[in-house]
Amino acid sequence: MNHQGVSEIFFEESYTVPVDQTAKSLFARLPHGSGYAERLIECLATGYLVAVVESICIREMQQHVDAVAEVVVGRSIRIDHRGPIPPGSPLRLRGWLERLGDRSATFRVQAHDAHEVVCEATVTLVAVQRAQMELRIATKVLALQCPGT
Repeated sequence: MNHQGVSEIFFEESYTVPVDQTAKSLFARLPHGSGYAERLIECLATGYLVAVVESICIREMQQHVDAVAEVVVGRSIRIDHRGPIPPGSPLRLRGWLERLGDRSATFRVQAHDAHEVVCEATVTLVAVQRAQMELRIATKVLALQCPGT
């Protein structure tokens, strides 16, 4: 991981909320959420908001790791979803590096629509050795394919 490059990360990003990223849409696809999804509102689901925020931070950090030897993974996300975000809303996301560790980076992110701050988040990502992570995943996949071994 290039610490100098990561230490300089700052981004401003626009994102328009698609109609299929609402709470109603997300929960309708989940077995335990389909029974009440119809009663939910047509606003951006918090789960999608997490994915949008994390994906931008990962994209920025990916530019400063060895893509062959390292992969960026999420360690923790703290998010305050502060306001409703209807489909079609343009969001402005702004993020910056808050803390840098040996293999990790913590970002602060704020998102606002035309009316208010709708999200504040802290995202911690880690650059891990790709081969090590692939081995851990392969071990788990094998255990799924051969239960009891």
